Amino acid sequence: MNRPDLWIVRHGETEWSATGRHTGRSDITLNDRGRAAAVALGKLVRGHRFDLVLTSPLARARETSALAGFGDVAALEPGLQEWDYGEYEGQTTPDIRRVRPGWTLFDDGCPGGETLGEVADRADQVIARVRQVDGTVLAFGHGHALRVLAARWIDATPQLGANLSLGTATVSVLGWERETPVIERWNAT
Repeated sequence: MNRPDLWIVRHGETEWSATGRHTGRSDITLNDRGRAAAVALGKLVRGHRFDLVLTSPLARARETSALAGFGDVAALEPGLQEWDYGEYEGQTTPDIRRVRPGWTLFDDGCPGGETLGEVADRADQVIARVRQVDGTVLAFGHGHALRVLAARWIDATPQLGANLSLGTATVSVLGWERETPVIERWNAT
């Protein structure tokens, strides 16, 4: 079995992420801070060799990839798309809790959107693709979906993603300690 490292990058800030709006499948672009942060994080990753670069097809991830210096080599990976928030798309957690007190994404999901299990299935497919690579993979994606991916990387339940806060324009490294998958670095800027 190959034991590639997986470097994951959450896209830069958008107007919606800055205000806490759930941004699933809406194709929102980066704001000025997000573009500047994407350029800066490129300096963190450009000195490393990547055998495969993947990106979510959504504009904010593709733009982050391009500004970080990988736009010409990044392959689209639909499995890296953000959680589909269904009826909660564009809403903030306080907005949702006015109608549904105590709501949490990882416990309660979203009406008309994906379940945690469906997001985990997509994460497992991405992990299977990555583990076919003999080397290091760089992947640009989204906050909640990458948190689920990290949980699945270490063979944990997808629910563990609720405990892995992930800021915009951050780099995290998923790797190995001998044969055990581990989170080596989390939320680096």
